[in-house]
Amino acid sequence: MSRRNLILFLLSGFLWGIPYLFIRVAVDPQDGFHPAIVVLGRVVIGALILIPIAIYDKTFFTALKNWRYIAVYALFEMVGPWILIGTAEQKISSGLAGLLVSSVPIFSTLIASRYGDKSVWQPKRLFGIAIGFLGVFLLVGIESLTGSSDPLSILMVIAASIGYAFAVIYITRKMPEGSGVAINGIAMAMTAVFYSPALFIFWPDRAVSYEAIYSLIALGVFSTGIAFAIFFAVMAEIGPTRASLVTYMNTAFAVILGVIILNEPLTLGIIVGLPLVLIGSYLASRRTSA
Repeated sequence: MSRRNLILFLLSGFLWGIPYLFIRVAVDPQDGFHPAIVVLGRVVIGALILIPIAIYDKTFFTALKNWRYIAVYALFEMVGPWILIGTAEQKISSGLAGLLVSSVPIFSTLIASRYGDKSVWQPKRLFGIAIGFLGVFLLVGIESLTGSSDPLSILMVIAASIGYAFAVIYITRKMPEGSGVAINGIAMAMTAVFYSPALFIFWPDRAVSYEAIYSLIALGVFSTGIAFAIFFAVMAEIGPTRASLVTYMNTAFAVILGVIILNEPLTLGIIVGLPLVLIGSYLASRRTSA
């Protein structure tokens, strides 16, 4: 990996690790926005960044021909998961949300097996799935039993993770040669249309803090628009396998930033579950030669 790609890889990990912090501030029940407004704001900003790039590199209109596939992708990648995570983060820490999302490779492996990928039955990957689910089980159990986190909110993030896993596999199968920037730009535009009524239904009738406003803008610019653009640029250079390792960096950044900036507690559930989920996700997503 060249120095340029390494820098972009690290930057991508940071930009996809910090959104949980931005979301936590933006959806603050006291002086933040409704989660639907946050989803709308971030996808509008993201689409305004990605779509011009896709038009410039002449991939936008080609991708648009497959809008039906992109609509399904948007549903499971953005429409559902982002409202679930935003709602959950009104009651759980940003670090815990980021940790739970790191289980995506585990669910991706299981879903891929349903589509005929039998490499999931390799011993190392099965061991990874078992370790990962043990980590999630302990994490959820400890957080719930100790009263550290809301069980329903935890389940919301797990549901979002399953949606992420399905969305990527679905769009990869339906549009294997499609531009990631174009697909996600169009998906964000579709998500914006879906959530546009939120402006009239959920617009706050009280003052919103500057922190929430700035967090929403940063979420859209850095963690939605720029992060997607950088990630797909890196993936084109180093391949999807190595690029997928950014998932583990996201989690580390999410937990560390939550503790340092938001003074979130480093709970027993996170301490026990974090290494197991990361190790399990890594092993579950690694293919070995036959």
